[in-house]
Amino acid sequence: MTTWRRPDWLANRLNRRINRAPSPILAHGMPWVTVFLASVVPSWLVISSAPILPPVGFLVLLGWRQLRPGLLPIWAGLPLGLLDDLFSGQPLGSAVLLWSLTMILLDIVEARIPWRNFGLEWLMAAGIVAAYILAGLGLANIAGASTSVRVLAPQIIVSILVYPLVARMVAMFDRLRLLPLVRAS
Repeated sequence: MTTWRRPDWLANRLNRRINRAPSPILAHGMPWVTVFLASVVPSWLVISSAPILPPVGFLVLLGWRQLRPGLLPIWAGLPLGLLDDLFSGQPLGSAVLLWSLTMILLDIVEARIPWRNFGLEWLMAAGIVAAYILAGLGLANIAGASTSVRVLAPQIIVSILVYPLVARMVAMFDRLRLLPLVRAS
């Protein structure tokens, strides 16, 4: 009687995955780096007199927080908001305040409603993004700007419509973050 032997192609494929773990640097650093790069990218693409591009860094922060609620700590809104303030042109401290409040709000929602679907998350993100943009306008007007709310309508609409794409990209980065690259001991 002959015994079954695993084919070579299957053995090679399994040996590449056995005894591997995600890189700790990649696993913990990917969310921070992607939010930072997303905050910087809109300033590279277009310079316009009216805001058209969505706050991509804020959308990526929302995506990470909704996909993996415990990955970014609540205090992450402070340093990431400060970096966004440096590149967005908003008054210094506005993103720090608004991102920190958003992280606290999402933590409260996560505690109250632990099971959600994508439609509910998209609806929640739409409300948070609209409130973020309008609160940013309010803080800018307090600091001396004079802009009306109707100028921000295209930015709010584009932000709400682009959120599913951002959430999909965050999920792709999450899969990349968890690739087994490091040999486990």
